Amino acid sequence: MYIPKVFEETRTEVLTELIQKHALGCLILHTDGELDANHLPFEYDEKSHSLYAHIAKENPLYAQLKQSQNVLVVFSIDHAYVSPNWYVGKFEHHKAVPTWNYVVIHAKGMAEIIEDEKVLRGILARLTRQHESNQPKPWKMSDAPKDYIQNELSKIAAIRIEISSLVGKFKLSQNRDVTDQVNVAEAYKQNSKNTLAEIMLNK
Repeated sequence: MYIPKVFEETRTEVLTELIQKHALGCLILHTDGELDANHLPFEYDEKSHSLYAHIAKENPLYAQLKQSQNVLVVFSIDHAYVSPNWYVGKFEHHKAVPTWNYVVIHAKGMAEIIEDEKVLRGILARLTRQHESNQPKPWKMSDAPKDYIQNELSKIAAIRIEISSLVGKFKLSQNRDVTDQVNVAEAYKQNSKNTLAEIMLNK
């Protein structure tokens, strides 16, 4: 990924916090002379610096990862259009054009299938716990009949990706002056693009 230095983000704690909040990633790998992409919810494990996910055994990815492969996972955190009308200079000299702001994270590493029900249950329990936390009565795996859960577990497998490279591209108007950056962030807040606005104002 091309990243001008002004847009580069390498702080692991910043990147992994965003991954935890925006879990859906696109796993990309090259297999049999073709590119393949799968969209999966991921969990980051700080201790092992790894990503975990689960897939259906019917997914061709299950067979492809029986032998470890180098993969890329792309997390698209948020994005939005930038209007020249948000720049102060536009009304002085009109030398302004539209652009697009966005936050993306690329994680690279070796991916492998884990045939361990305990690991799989842990991944699912933590993922569920995190994303059910805002529910009045959070669902948990024990709410469903044991035989039903066991049958569902038999159809899926865990994936682990040991991260070798983690980098973010935070294109957030850093090439503009501070006034323009604040104006863009405020415009995003008014248009309910709160994730971008929060990152811009706290960066």
